[in-house]
Amino acid sequence: MNLTVFLIIVFFLALFPFPSQSQTAENLKKQYDGMIKSIARKHNIEPNLVHSIISEESNYNRLAISPKGAVGIMQLMPETAKEYGVKDLLDPRENIEGGVKYLKDLFSLFSGKKDLILAAYNAGQEAIKKFGGIPPYQETRNYISRVMTSYKKLGTQAKIYKFYDASGRLILTNDPHLYLISKGT
Repeated sequence: MNLTVFLIIVFFLALFPFPSQSQTAENLKKQYDGMIKSIARKHNIEPNLVHSIISEESNYNRLAISPKGAVGIMQLMPETAKEYGVKDLLDPRENIEGGVKYLKDLFSLFSGKKDLILAAYNAGQEAIKKFGGIPPYQETRNYISRVMTSYKKLGTQAKIYKFYDASGRLILTNDPHLYLISKGT
């Protein structure tokens, strides 16, 4: 290896360091949790669904690149990223923002049917149109199953917060931010 190639590799690694072994997917999930919740809520998408998709797509690796060319934490194809205003596919915030905007459009397109939304996210909208539903691809069927299993597990772990609003009504929510706002913190 010549010196120029070596310096380019060192420069690339300095710009995009790989997560250390100690930085597990769970640590990365915690690191990105606030960002995911904020972006998901802004677009009326359930944060747990976004977490489940990210877990399956990249396992929270912002540098992930699939053999088919999908890039980043939400594994966006470059054309999709461009369509949703993502300039830096490796920037987690931009990638998540673009992925969530895409999910929002898929929710509208497929009337909130999560199995079709996930199939489109995995195999593309054209595959859904071509087959009139979930395509007969085993990869896509397995993808839907894994994401939905993860999503259901996350959904059952939600803590329920109880408080009374200003008019004395009992409020039950799984949104910790709403609870904290009610307490004035």
